[in-house]
Amino acid sequence: MSTPDAPWRGRRLHFIGVGGAGLSGYARAASALGAQVSGSDSSRSPYLERLAADGVLRAHVGHAEENVPPGEDVEVVYSSAVPEQNLERLAARRRGLHERPRAQLLRELTALRRTIAVAGTHGKTTTAAMLVHALRGAGADPGWLIGGTPDAQLPNAAWRPGEWLVVEADESDRSMLELHVEIAVLTNVEHDHHATFASIAELREAFRGFLAAAQRAIVLREDPALLALVPQDTSSLTVAAFAPPPFTLTPGGSSFRWRSAQVILAVAGAHNVLNAIAALEAARLAGAGEELAARALSGFGGAGRRFELLGCSARGALIYDDYAHHPTEVAATLAAARTLGCARLVCAFQPHLYSRTALLAREFGRALAEADVIVVLDVYPARERADEHRGVSGLLIAEAAADAAAGKPVYWLPGFQQAEEVLHELLGAGDICVLMGAGDIDELGRALAVADVENTTAGGAGAKRR
Repeated sequence: MSTPDAPWRGRRLHFIGVGGAGLSGYARAASALGAQVSGSDSSRSPYLERLAADGVLRAHVGHAEENVPPGEDVEVVYSSAVPEQNLERLAARRRGLHERPRAQLLRELTALRRTIAVAGTHGKTTTAAMLVHALRGAGADPGWLIGGTPDAQLPNAAWRPGEWLVVEADESDRSMLELHVEIAVLTNVEHDHHATFASIAELREAFRGFLAAAQRAIVLREDPALLALVPQDTSSLTVAAFAPPPFTLTPGGSSFRWRSAQVILAVAGAHNVLNAIAALEAARLAGAGEELAARALSGFGGAGRRFELLGCSARGALIYDDYAHHPTEVAATLAAARTLGCARLVCAFQPHLYSRTALLAREFGRALAEADVIVVLDVYPARERADEHRGVSGLLIAEAAADAAAGKPVYWLPGFQQAEEVLHELLGAGDICVLMGAGDIDELGRALAVADVENTTAGGAGAKRR
């Protein structure tokens, strides 16, 4: 007897940009569904390495037209960071192959399972990862497609036999509007992705459209700005609007009550309390038991690249990596780091996108000024080009940080080699160094983290390697 998954068997999919957090997950799902997959990316990444280690695919590093497999039945799927003039996209068009943006494939995948989609400017990866943990802890076997690993053991995506699929819904290319969604989770709304949304009003309309697509339930914080985005007619929907509860911050975590359960988190920061409640509410609506879901979150150690402990520097500083790339995220991460206790909080920041750097340099400067020592690197361009943003560099943020930092040391170190040399000399026992950005700054973090952490303390707060 045929199943909804059957059409995937025999399909041939070539993924351009498969080393990214998103497309690598879609390749995993397609492979699990029986499709033959191949792919390429401009450079190596941990996602590429794990795809190869798990036997999903061995991607080409570097783009070339010969990377596209022969045959007329190949479907070419590309990430939003891959330009129209990419060599492999050009080759596909010359051959008349079906060329598809990632959003189309994600729409297909969400049509195969009951889908919980997590959207929002901040916190969607962590919230989705928490939701995966809560559902698994409550006995479900969900699949997931998220922009980071749910923990050190699990990959960023898995296609499982359970009825639910947890998806991170991305607004950066409006792909969140393409999904089949049963339960929609909205964490927050703040202006970002300025090249996609000209104004906060335009962004709000996009999130309004995301919520309007929910078939059964909506989860969000009890906030007037968010509640205004809920469809007027909710007669067929459950709207779970939650208020932030009283909570206690602990070194590297927090505790609070949610419904009938006591929740103890091992991830730092007040922002993660909100992420956890959103995840728990979505899990409850999906049928998870409250006590089991809450208990499962006590074992959540953080999503990959979300305040992830990498190790120790040569002289004993703790090295953390975080994906923060917006001023609000930078401020939340630094506040979370303070809960650990440290002699000095050192932040190394790699701006992401020239457009975001130009528009938010002052806000970044104020957020970074909460650290004791600030290092700013140059912009990670991603899909943007320097020649289209003349005069924009990380120096704008370094200058803004110096203005806001009230005499604290601020270093402008554009390249990784400079930054690594300075940080190796600068960091010592008792320091915490957080490297932040959505680019490849995690490579710098791994270069600095030359030793594992075992029962290491920073200012009295215990930390263990994830």
